[in-house]
Order: sequence, then structure tokens, then C-alpha cells
Amino acid sequence: MKDFTPTSYTLECVATGREFEDTGWMLADPQYKEPSLVRAKYARKQLDVKPAEWGLYRFCDWLPVRRILKGSSAPVTYKSKGLAKHLGLENLWITFNGYYPAIGATMTTCSFKETEAYSVCGRAAADEQRVLVVASAGNTARAFAKVCSDNNIKLLLSVPYDNIDALWFDEPLNPCVKLISCDKGGDYFDAIYLSDLALKGPGFYAEGGAKNIARRDGMACTVLSAVTTIGRIPDYYFQAVGSGTGAIAAWEANMRLIEDGRFGTNTMKIMVSQNAPFVPMYDAWRADSRKMLPYDADKARRDAEIIDAKVLSNRRPPYAIAGGLYDALKATGGEFFVATNAMARKARKLFHDLEGVDIYSAAGVATASLINAVAAGKIEKDATVMLNITGGGEEHFKEGKELWYLKPSHVFPLDPDPANVVETVEALFN
Repeated sequence: MKDFTPTSYTLECVATGREFEDTGWMLADPQYKEPSLVRAKYARKQLDVKPAEWGLYRFCDWLPVRRILKGSSAPVTYKSKGLAKHLGLENLWITFNGYYPAIGATMTTCSFKETEAYSVCGRAAADEQRVLVVASAGNTARAFAKVCSDNNIKLLLSVPYDNIDALWFDEPLNPCVKLISCDKGGDYFDAIYLSDLALKGPGFYAEGGAKNIARRDGMACTVLSAVTTIGRIPDYYFQAVGSGTGAIAAWEANMRLIEDGRFGTNTMKIMVSQNAPFVPMYDAWRADSRKMLPYDADKARRDAEIIDAKVLSNRRPPYAIAGGLYDALKATGGEFFVATNAMARKARKLFHDLEGVDIYSAAGVATASLINAVAAGKIEKDATVMLNITGGGEEHFKEGKELWYLKPSHVFPLDPDPANVVETVEALFN
């Protein structure tokens, strides 16, 4: 790994197909003015999986990284016995992102958001002096905090105050990581707005969310783990979605794997789900609308407060954008499901009983959707199914440990003064 060479790739605008060089932290095609994702086109068309000790970077051929950071772990895929038997599925494969050493899973933040953080931060230059800004409802912040702390990368997190209990760690963080919050009653949307204000300061730059190829291609490692373990592209891919970025990434990985030529030519159906009553993308999909439908802000906040899976409460997801979730579902013949809190809780207990490890609420939503899809006769019993468990093992990881919590350096009102935000966050890093 000491002799690692930065991954070779170009960028392609999804809307136009224009190919161009990545001259830095590019999040869009500068020549195209409409909303569109860009994709990485990697020089290596066949994936050469590196040894396990490379962690997430065992998939570096298809990660847009300049360097390898310490401490990463890759997703682990295994063939289910307990849940598969319960559902009557012959080929159910679980890709586990979290902490479960019994199967080799060692993500200490217990979330697949680590795949994003190690890829995004590995894309940044080693001599980058600006502060990376990340807005999060919880799990993403915990992952970026760990990666940046361990690798001495300056980071500003923006997280709703009501969600900061998600920022637990097994040791104190490097002071290069700072946290600001929007006041009680705020949600993920408010945290994004606050981070946008912070980015008006000249010493800060945006992580970029779904527009960042490194975020999507990091998340795509879940599919790379599954396919290289199974030996073929699955027929179905199940995941709960807040932004839908992971599902978009799965679709993009599928296309690269077809081009690879060794894993089949099928397009896996993207089967996504939201946690009711917060279901704006589900509503748009059911209406066959590329545009998101109107969603009153007060109702959105109330709905976000009700759901167990707070990480799924994104009010402005990359759904309509060219190359976004709407396109992913259309291209793959995918479907959208809804799971209530009660369904997700029941699914989490079932998973724990049958697979031996606790899972997060979002993973419970995905599992509930798989259960419902099987019950509705939508999945053939011999189909190859990938269930993306996006987080789990927290109870296992925390057992016997004394935890440390990251506290906000400043809590802002829901309608903060922009100049005060910039002044405050600049002072945090001076």
C-alpha cells in the first residue's frame, strides 16, 4: 500500500455524455447548466480486488482516491441461513456494514457511511488546508468524524441538536473535528441549511453529498462486496433510502460490473423503501412524477420526528436530477416500498433472532420491505437477492466500553444570521 498510485479515471456528465478531466474537487460538469450527476469512468474496466488488509481500499480500482487512509473496513457479504429459511429464499445474500467480528465485519462506527467517508476523504489532496463541511442526521457525521480524526483532516459537522446522541465514540476525537448544531426541533434539512451558510466562509469546502463521485462509489463497494463474493450480479437489491444515494451507487456499480464481463449481464432490480410517515420519494414514485411533490415544512418536521429511522428524513434528495434515484428505478425496473415503525421493529427483532446481531432502524426498514415483497409474491424463491444491511452491531460494539460523545461547539437558532454563522465557524478553526 505504500506504493499506491492514485486511481486513474475521467468524469462523464450523465445528462450529455460529455467526458472531461477531474481538475480537482469537481461535483458537476462546468459546461452543463442543468442539474445532472457526473460519474467516474475508471481506466481499469475489470476490478482487481486487493487483499483484505487493504480494508475498503481493496476496491480502489473503482474508487476516485488519491491516497489510502488508515483504519478502513470493507463490507462483508455472506449467504443467509436463518432469515433465508424463514422467508423460503434459496439465495439470500446479506451484505453487512457494521460491527460483527464473528463474520469479519469491523466497522467501528457500525454504519456503511464509513464507505463514503474513507472514499471522500481519500479523494481529497493530502495538503488540503480548507475545512471539509458535512451535514448529517447522525451516522454520516459519526463516520466522517472518525475518519477525519484518525487521519488529521479538518472537518466541520452540522447535525440537528436532537440527533447529537448519535455522535458516540470509544475515544476522544482529534480537535481537528468540530460540531455545530441547529436548535431543538430542527431536522436534517435545517442542518443542511446551516452547513450551506458555513460554506460562505472562504476556508471551507462542501463534501457535496450525492454529487460527489467519491461518496457514491464508496457506497457502491457494498455491491462490489456482494458480487465478488456471490460470483454474479444479484437479481434484486434491497435498501432503505433517505437520499437514495446508496441505491444510485448500486445501479452505477451494476453497470460497471456488466462492463467488467465476468459477473453476468443482468440488471438487478433496485428495491428501495422509506419509513412511514416520512415518504416523499415514495409518494413521487407512486405518482410517476420525476419532480418531488409539495411537502409542507412543518409536516415534514413532524413526520421526521415520528419515524424511528431518522437518517431517512432527507427533504431534498437527489431524486429528480439526471442520473438520480428516479432514473435508477426506471432503468432497473425497480420498486418502492414503505415500512412503518412497527414493521421495522418486528423485522429488526427477527433479524437479531435469526442472524445473531442487532441492526439499525434503517436496515430494519429494508428487511421489512424484503419480508413484505416476499409475502406479496414479488420475489422468486430461487432468485439471487442482496439485502444491504446498512448498519448494525452497535450493541455488540458498545458492550463493556466507556463512550465519549462529541458536543456542539455552537448551537444556532433554526433561522440563524448568516454573517454570525460564518464568523463563528471561522473562529473555531483559528
